[in-house]
Amino acid sequence: MSPTRRGRRPLAATLALAFALVAAACTAGGGSDTSASGTATSASTTTAGGAGTTTEGTDPTPAGTIDWEDCAGGFECGTLTVPVDYDDPEAGTIDLGVTRHLADDPDQRIGVLLVNPGGPGGSAIDLAHQLPRAGGLGDRFDIVGFDPRGVGESNPLDCHSHLQELYDADPTVDSPEDRTEILDTSEAFIDECQQKYGDLLPFLGTTDVARDMDEVRKALGEEQINYLGYSYGTSLGQEYARLFPTHVRAMILDGVVDHSPDGITTAEQQAVGFETAFASYVAHCKADGCGFGDRDDDAAAVVDEVIATAERAPIPSASADRPATPGVVSLALAQALYSEQLWSQLSRALRDALDGDGSGLVELADQYLGREGDGSYDTGFEIYFAVSCLDDSWPRDVDDFFDASATAEEETPRFGGAIVIDYVRCALWPADPKPLEPVPADTEGLPPILVV
Repeated sequence: MSPTRRGRRPLAATLALAFALVAAACTAGGGSDTSASGTATSASTTTAGGAGTTTEGTDPTPAGTIDWEDCAGGFECGTLTVPVDYDDPEAGTIDLGVTRHLADDPDQRIGVLLVNPGGPGGSAIDLAHQLPRAGGLGDRFDIVGFDPRGVGESNPLDCHSHLQELYDADPTVDSPEDRTEILDTSEAFIDECQQKYGDLLPFLGTTDVARDMDEVRKALGEEQINYLGYSYGTSLGQEYARLFPTHVRAMILDGVVDHSPDGITTAEQQAVGFETAFASYVAHCKADGCGFGDRDDDAAAVVDEVIATAERAPIPSASADRPATPGVVSLALAQALYSEQLWSQLSRALRDALDGDGSGLVELADQYLGREGDGSYDTGFEIYFAVSCLDDSWPRDVDDFFDASATAEEETPRFGGAIVIDYVRCALWPADPKPLEPVPADTEGLPPILVV
């Protein structure tokens, strides 16, 4: 089970954040324009001299250029070329897709607002195209989105030829054969990624994306940025604030991700969250009914029966292209537990599964993975692990994951083992982790950050 969907707050809720951002603008100097005249220079840059430090001086990467063209909805779109490795800028480049919507009221323009929807894997370009009318944001801000490297319009990773086999596998490790299948399918996925993107894989972490964001700032000719980040987007915001504090004018982080625990601990916490959501679903069935008849009072037993059935043999699917394996059941549950709006779909899928038809479970699992009707997938899965395996601290021994998975399964039986073992590929990932660090509370030059 891959927690690839770290969702963001509904767009309507962005109104409150918009007002907060405008309020922050007023306290920071009203409607003054923060753009630099002429060519922008960087007053604060990072070096390889120490984590968590910023230095004043000459920026080693001069401002790039974006050749803007008109695109849909009054936006402009373009491409910015940045180094793959900021410690070795001559080693190669990558092109980033960028979009912007200029402020509708130039006389009241505050500055630029960069956004990120979360993920890792969400498209900031897509989010930017939704925001200009939210709470008047587009009146006083240039709305800017760039897809992080490996996402959307920025050289998206595509190495999911073995994704079907990977998630058909039984995520509960009950036998040596289960262990072998998990490792074999994980290695096949990683081998494909390494063959296609080996030189890029070490440079897909959030630290590099934060440096990309500063290149976007410079290319826009801005001394400071405003930033709105959801979920994983808060990781990007925190890292930018750590590296470039004097270039932050105002920042809102919604659904903050905490990178202080190690990766396995974070996975265990995710499992607890799923179990809590599952308990809410079970309570809903007991109170309002889920169509299980006299079994509505014990919906957990219904789910356990479906899981056990799939583990004995995949559940045939009347209207899907494959049966519901244990892995499919796990993904279907995860997808439905992200939103109460999917509970009725889950109940229907479980009822059908009890009658021998796993089609509804396959449909939910496909929604989770972004699988299309033709069997293709979106690229969220690849970049999720490419980033997660770099950003957090992980063991490099697969046995540590199997041991932790067994422990998690005892504590959160329906989700713990599956979620923890899903990250075993981080032990096999061909690039060493570069764990993110917290933003020091006394960071000089950093304005207050609004955390929602």
